[in-house]
Amino acid sequence: MIKELNDKKTELKTQSEEYKEKRNELNAEASTLASKRNELNKKTKDLINEAQEYKVLRDENNEKVKEYKVLRDEINNKANDVFAKIDQIRNENNLGGPSIKDIRKEIDRLEFAQQTEVLTTNKERELVNKITELQKQYVVKKQQLEGNEELKKLLDEAQEIRDEASNHHATLSEYAQKAQEYHDKMITTFKEADKIRAESDAAHKEFVQFQEKADEQHKLFIAAQKEIRDIDKELRKMKKGDFDGKKEAARADARKDAEDIFDKFKSGGKLTMENLMALQRSGFLK
Repeated sequence: MIKELNDKKTELKTQSEEYKEKRNELNAEASTLASKRNELNKKTKDLINEAQEYKVLRDENNEKVKEYKVLRDEINNKANDVFAKIDQIRNENNLGGPSIKDIRKEIDRLEFAQQTEVLTTNKERELVNKITELQKQYVVKKQQLEGNEELKKLLDEAQEIRDEASNHHATLSEYAQKAQEYHDKMITTFKEADKIRAESDAAHKEFVQFQEKADEQHKLFIAAQKEIRDIDKELRKMKKGDFDGKKEAARADARKDAEDIFDKFKSGGKLTMENLMALQRSGFLK
């Protein structure tokens, strides 16, 4: 029985070391994945912060766009009031054809389209030719009206107001372009953050799997260690029982020898010193 238990103990020790080694390998892999996950999480956080900064810059530029749009529209309204007076005088003096205000408005519309829209070479050439033609009409119309001193004064005033509005529109366009650039950067950065977050989630999922496997190996290791301790405890009991049995047998033999010696003494036999010591050891002599 002792041999079987020792063999089982040896087998368990081998298995225990295998469980421990496998557990440590899995824990090391889990640790690597945890580091990767944490690094990706930090990168995701940095990208989100960067995207938020682009969002703030975009919103700031959009506010500027709104601000300059209000200024431009206010000035354009002033220009429209002046052009209305010009049209009134033109009608009173029977100056036919499109109004100088309408010509100016169409030129502004086409120039804005040229600045903001993506055009083919042919379309852009066509647009430039149309703007040039309208500008010629504007000059002709202006010359017609400049013969009237009041009209000339109003035309100069309207042109100054239009120039101011044009400056505000140019500033507005710059802020609008910056806002669009920051918006594009924000979208690109958020997409990159989403991509990195997905990688982090995958690393975390893999980390959990390795951690669970490591925990399983640890449980097996602990169970094997417990079984080894139980076997050691059983072996100690068996060894103690064997020792006590041998001790009891020795005492029985000594007592039997003492009884023989004592019987010899009672029969008148002489006792040697060794016989006396045996009697003393056995408890016959107290």
